[in-house]
Amino acid sequence: MTLMIEIENQTDTQIDTSKLEMIADKLSDKDIELILTDNKIIQELNKEYRQKDTPTDVLSFPLESISPHEPAGSIVISLEYAKKIADELGHALDEEVSLLLIHGLLHLQGFDHEVDNGEMREKESYWIEYFKLPKSLIVRNEI
Repeated sequence: MTLMIEIENQTDTQIDTSKLEMIADKLSDKDIELILTDNKIIQELNKEYRQKDTPTDVLSFPLESISPHEPAGSIVISLEYAKKIADELGHALDEEVSLLLIHGLLHLQGFDHEVDNGEMREKESYWIEYFKLPKSLIVRNEI
């Protein structure tokens, strides 16, 4: 069975999706929907689903699965937010989006950095190094 990451870019910002496809293929054994959007849309979603009326970088929406063949869920990334962070930290937008995809995929797998004992951060660090993303991304995630 071939896995699929369906990428819907709702913005005018172009990004290289080849690394995103590699990350999704390596981290998930289920299909994934990735929506690339702007701060306005992600803020609406953040308000509706997390009761936080602010834009954010990434949101994950896992699907309750009754079959192993169902998709893992959806990940929404604000390219506008990601670009701001990438510029502040001095790395490429593609690298930031790759990190956010890893983060979102780990959430789809049930990891939760808000309540675990660092397991999600350890997994993130492993995958950041595996995909040769900037080490600055690991440092940021340890804060």
